[in-house]
Amino acid sequence: MDRSRHRYRFRSIWDLDAPPDRVYAVLEQAEQYPSWWPQVRSSGPPGIPGSNAARIRSVLPYELHITAVELLRDPARGILEAALHGDLEGWARWTVRRRPGPGAPRTRALYEQEVEMRRPLLRLLSLPGRPLFRLNHALMMRAGRRALAARLAAPPEAV
Repeated sequence: MDRSRHRYRFRSIWDLDAPPDRVYAVLEQAEQYPSWWPQVRSSGPPGIPGSNAARIRSVLPYELHITAVELLRDPARGILEAALHGDLEGWARWTVRRRPGPGAPRTRALYEQEVEMRRPLLRLLSLPGRPLFRLNHALMMRAGRRALAARLAAPPEAV
């Protein structure tokens, strides 16, 4: 069987009106994603240092269970990278950079992901479902960008 039909490469660009260090600080706290990103249903430590277990569901009626294991956390270069295990196997990376332009500091966050589907039903549906899986991911990322922009625009929480 051709394994490439189970593989996906995703790339999303989020342009945000906030300084890069602030965007990076939010993105590096994966356990907080459910508080602002509706499609990330839960996220928390699975008991392994440097890892995070998550349940994710976008528009299609299936939920992904993944564990992200930190590979690289480099605030100076604006990079967060993790290996993904579970229903998806592969890696994901955020690259956070200052976006050129006048005015207040703005950010471009690049999300890249290369994964292979591991869940048997998703593998079975990989060929006919490919356009829907790609759309599902795009909708999740669009919602995430909007939610992060709203979180960054909100006033700081009272201490």
